[in-house]
Amino acid sequence: MRGDGSVYEKRPGCWWIKYYFRGQPIREPGGLDGRAAKTEKLAEKKLRKRLKAIHGDRFVGVQEEKLTVEDVLDAYVLHLEQKQAKSVAQVRSHLKPVREFFSLSRAVDVTTTRIRTFVADRSKEVKAETVNRSLQDFRAALNLARKEEKLSRIPYFPIHREDNARRGFFERDEHEAILPHLPDPHCDIAEFGYRTGWRRGEIEPLEWKNVDRDGGTVFLMDSKNGEPRTFPLRDEAGNLTELGELIEKRWKMRVYQTKEGPKISAYVFHHRGRRVWTFDEKWRKATEAARVPCRLFHDYRRTAVRDLVRAGVPQAVAMSITGHKTDSVFRRYNITSDADKQEAIRKLTSYRAAKQSKSNVVPMTSRNEASR
Repeated sequence: MRGDGSVYEKRPGCWWIKYYFRGQPIREPGGLDGRAAKTEKLAEKKLRKRLKAIHGDRFVGVQEEKLTVEDVLDAYVLHLEQKQAKSVAQVRSHLKPVREFFSLSRAVDVTTTRIRTFVADRSKEVKAETVNRSLQDFRAALNLARKEEKLSRIPYFPIHREDNARRGFFERDEHEAILPHLPDPHCDIAEFGYRTGWRRGEIEPLEWKNVDRDGGTVFLMDSKNGEPRTFPLRDEAGNLTELGELIEKRWKMRVYQTKEGPKISAYVFHHRGRRVWTFDEKWRKATEAARVPCRLFHDYRRTAVRDLVRAGVPQAVAMSITGHKTDSVFRRYNITSDADKQEAIRKLTSYRAAKQSKSNVVPMTSRNEASR
């Protein structure tokens, strides 16, 4: 025995080591290359290395040494698939450059220095936010391996600061200028987005089974954040809102003609019964024609958040309408314009002007006045 371990000759010229980690005995070949040591001295050297790592809290077990980056990434993607996460395709894309850079590398060999090298190489080709998405998914994969006790520790990840939050939003006249340049049903998709602040990916696949015309609601059971969401189509008096009128318009247009005769589309927004896919190019041409270029459909989402806040809607209610799950993201979408700030200054000036000026300072009389 040597301290907390020992070396032994398994057969002539084949030395192994034995030691304990967390109360469990571990046996492995005594050679530094993963093979049996040919001499007792080499086995003792391997044993000292293991014991030093254990007592210095830097121990890496045999199984951990064999774990590759590919193994870690595959396990993470499988984990997301089993959870039925919606981001699986994006994660696969984000991890592709990680796989290429760390190909055949062991997970224990991933260090902050190597990560910085990956960032430097990748930054030559793509923007910082794109690199960050890869780093975040890579870190999540390593964290999962650590939670599953496949890794004992993970390195520090140098995530770069991003300042790429868009500031775009629509005023009503800008939105109305775009609509005439969009064909059907693209114009109605844009109108729905402006009214609700929903994501385009939530509007395009909307089916009639998601619309309760009698109850006056349109709902999503499977939104991006995984939570159901509803939007009313009638006001408190039971009258159709502008969104409700849009849905009624689409209801009348659900029938389309085919060679076999009339058929009914399952989609609220359809082109000859099929879901709309060719949106980006038509949107680009429409925004250019309306002289509001470089606008995104997603700017409707920021617009809805801003207008809800302007209207005095409580944040919790506004978040349930737009489908924001965290306060931080909701606040980031609450964009203020110059007009908002000018209105705030006007209110501040009016408030201060309305206040009566009261001073606690008592004027002092001069000596001449006091002697009279």
